Amino acid sequence: MSWLSSSQGVVLTAYHHSGKDQAVGESQGKDGEQATSSRRCGQYTMNQEITKVKEKPPFDRSSSQDSVDELPMEDYWTEVDNIKKSSENRQEDQEVVVVKEPDEGELEEEWLKEAGFSILFGESAEDPQESMTFLSTLTRMQAAAVQKRVEMVYQTLRKKNKQHQIPDVRNIFAQRRESKEKAPDGTESQSVRTNENKYQGKDDQACSLVPGEKELIPPVPEEAPASETDVITLEVSFAEQAVNQKESSKERTQKNKGYDTLLPNFRLPKEKTGTTKIGDLAPQDMKKVCSFALIELTAFCDVVGVELKKQKAVKFKTKDSGVFGVPLTVLLEQDQRKVPGTRIPLIFQKLISRIEEGGLETEGLLRIPGAALRIKSLCQELEAKFYEGIFNWESVKQHDAASLLKRFIRELPQPLLSVEYLTAFQAVQNLPTKEQQLQALNLLVILLPDANRDTLKALLEFLQRVIDNKEKNKMTVMNVAMVMAPNLFMCHTFSLKFSEQQEFAMAAGTANIMNLLIKYQELLWTIPKFLVNQVRRLNTAYLKKDKKMRKKLLKKMAYDREKYEKQEKSTNDADVPQGVIRVQAPHLSKVSMAIQLTEKLRASDVLARFLSQESGIAQTLKKGEVFLYEVGGNIGERCLDDDTYMKDLYQLNPNAEWVIKSKPS
Repeated sequence: MSWLSSSQGVVLTAYHHSGKDQAVGESQGKDGEQATSSRRCGQYTMNQEITKVKEKPPFDRSSSQDSVDELPMEDYWTEVDNIKKSSENRQEDQEVVVVKEPDEGELEEEWLKEAGFSILFGESAEDPQESMTFLSTLTRMQAAAVQKRVEMVYQTLRKKNKQHQIPDVRNIFAQRRESKEKAPDGTESQSVRTNENKYQGKDDQACSLVPGEKELIPPVPEEAPASETDVITLEVSFAEQAVNQKESSKERTQKNKGYDTLLPNFRLPKEKTGTTKIGDLAPQDMKKVCSFALIELTAFCDVVGVELKKQKAVKFKTKDSGVFGVPLTVLLEQDQRKVPGTRIPLIFQKLISRIEEGGLETEGLLRIPGAALRIKSLCQELEAKFYEGIFNWESVKQHDAASLLKRFIRELPQPLLSVEYLTAFQAVQNLPTKEQQLQALNLLVILLPDANRDTLKALLEFLQRVIDNKEKNKMTVMNVAMVMAPNLFMCHTFSLKFSEQQEFAMAAGTANIMNLLIKYQELLWTIPKFLVNQVRRLNTAYLKKDKKMRKKLLKKMAYDREKYEKQEKSTNDADVPQGVIRVQAPHLSKVSMAIQLTEKLRASDVLARFLSQESGIAQTLKKGEVFLYEVGGNIGERCLDDDTYMKDLYQLNPNAEWVIKSKPS
């Protein structure tokens, strides 16, 4: 019996009966025999290799390096049973979530509003020129994605004869094209988009794939994984890269059939202007990043032919207190009253801490469940005593804590991966290459609500610590992925029915996505450089507009314009000579220092100079407690990583100020 997942990375290739009187090899020798016994009576061999669907595929354990990892599907289905039983026993007053299928045009209208185009529907007080400015910063494929949604909404409104004050799409994009042809002050836009141009293909072929194509995408990657580490490109729009890859994919597909698809060792590129992590930007800039990320993800899916369909929870009733079955936002409100600034639910932190206290070398950790009756009793006790501070944690065994952690995740009223994007996370398995799967996951992680994203990160970091002890606990990354996937993806809020074949495909696909989330979490929590550059361009455009308005206002108020410009110039230049920056450190004993820029000067060097001069209490400050920030100019605020080359960043943002401070909690 063989099932082929639509995921590229994991394929279920053979079924082996687990009976003691039958060897694994004997189970393959019975031609034509159907494995009619329960799916929980055996195990499936997980092979990460290119597999064609055949009537009776031969089982070759040596065909892949990963074939030694015979992962017990029994654990996966046991987790699914736990979810179903938990769902059946839930009280009616705990939660009711209805996922509504959007009406025609509604999805596109919601998308445009979330992407920052509410002005098109008369629901924003913003200047219409704001949307024009925003459009001018989009890449070619991003603009095509916006244009496509505007046209779809426009056509729907015409069909319904609704008299919305929506501009003709041709006028909207005609203005955008006109503004791009003028290209005022082309320096910034050119420097940001230089690398994008080489990836741009022919406009006529940009969106040739139809989103939502139901045909299974064959798991044939673009490039064979190299033995050495691969660098993933974050400087160029993912959608633009996909267009370029499409042009040459036919030849590569023929060349690369049949190789072993072990996960590549992707690493982050070393950026001279610094790597930007989620949490490094000011909230106003992060909001812009999310708008660009939504447009980019949609453009990317348009190119590769995968449908991006957001779900919408239109009705839900949830608990407003307690521990289990409580929305993350409600939990955090409760917790912040006890521990101000906390970003991860306290119960979540405590359960992980309890598991780690027992040692991460315990064999079968996360796989072996606690006793059902004890878990039920512990849940009731936690509900009553956790926030009172009188719960006896000594009574919680390690496997109990692991079971409680998984229960917490799956009993969230809305999935940890969010109602809106859970199906999008699942659809990632349909993308043809590992690199594209990671690119899509990167954008989806950025789009998650803060509470979901922070909690997911804490979970993945914990899972990685478990995997780091795999030699003793026997929990490899794929073992952990198989156990955790049902808890994140088989959420009780989606009571969808699947055929057995679909269930097996989903098991393989979601385990593959879970694997990627764990293995590449550092990459997935990085904001691509092209998105940060788009935010810089947008901020620059807004600054120019504000400057013009200020000058007009000053002229009307009869102020001396020349005096104002001199003041502005002296404020910008201060008394710092060319090639020198002044770094402010208001909370340190040395509050200011002029630093000469050199080719090799990095952010860590600047911090080291300040910390080396500290005395008294401030002398106890360590690296990692304070950071160098880029403030103002074409960015709101950005925390710099240690390897940022200051001269390169100064050239990118010459009007910025430089401040040393701690990160906000």
